[in-house]
Amino acid sequence: MEVKIGVQHAPREIVLESAQTAEEVEDSVTEALAGKAKLLSLTDEHGRKVLVPAERIAYVELGEPTTRRVGFNAAL
Repeated sequence: MEVKIGVQHAPREIVLESAQTAEEVEDSVTEALAGKAKLLSLTDEHGRKVLVPAERIAYVELGEPTTRRVGFNAAL
């Protein structure tokens, strides 16, 4: 699943591919925004953890994983 996180006062967003389900990511975001956790903690598909301070989260976008095309495709 592709997760995009907008961070306040940062010109770029954090984009990661996660093996977590949409429900797991949504639960983590809800807990962070409700003040139950001070950090939003997500794990990407390579096992790396991404930690974002909860008070700096501007938005979180959940989407399907994008397939990356390699090479050329001749359209006929």
